[in-house]
Amino acid sequence: MRRLLEVCVEDVAGIDAAIAGGADRIELCAALAVGGLTPPASLIAAAAQAPIPVHLLARPRDGNFAYTAAEAALVAADIRAAAEAGLAGVVIGASRADQSLDADLLAQWIAVARSCDRPLSLTLHRAFDLCPDAPAGLETAIALGFDRILTSGGAPRAVDGIGTLARLVAAAGDRLTILPGSGIDSTTLPAILKTGAREVHASCRSPQGAVDAREIAFGFQTGPRLVTDPIKIAGLRKLLDVQASA
Repeated sequence: MRRLLEVCVEDVAGIDAAIAGGADRIELCAALAVGGLTPPASLIAAAAQAPIPVHLLARPRDGNFAYTAAEAALVAADIRAAAEAGLAGVVIGASRADQSLDADLLAQWIAVARSCDRPLSLTLHRAFDLCPDAPAGLETAIALGFDRILTSGGAPRAVDGIGTLARLVAAAGDRLTILPGSGIDSTTLPAILKTGAREVHASCRSPQGAVDAREIAFGFQTGPRLVTDPIKIAGLRKLLDVQASA
């Protein structure tokens, strides 16, 4: 069984690196340093030319996932923009004050996605990891019609949420795909695959260039710039293929 590799990217170079490294799918974001935000329209247009599926992250700001009506309207507009650009899917998530999934708002967004002329694949993002009851959250996502859940198993790094990931994969069965993500690299991938996951998500980034003290002082960067690394992507792709043939 071939396991799919999704790579999250935040710029044009990242799109090219994902394709060159052998990624099966791209999650298109901005601001990966804060977990990803909705990318600009210019980057969406560039990504639409990619030869592999691209899923748009629709997240209007950093911080929590409890949104105002105005913020929710932005996400709905982003969903329509993804469809109009010809992208393959969207990545969305919303929480209530207690951090359980906001099923009502998610249902509204899914209705928007289903009303578009172009069908969109639906991924529930890591707002899921904040859920106080992961099994209940899984059933909510399935009932809403999500295709997959991007999750680290409720831990900051997926390798630390192995037990939960394995239980989610088993509980989901063929009803929905569990997509492990966060901190996945060549050292953690073997353990992640033991959960039975059919897809994995990684950023595959490496530091690039020297740190400029003036740029840090002016607030233009906070440390070394991280860029999508096609060598790391190719390494994960190779490991995935070896596991599939074993």
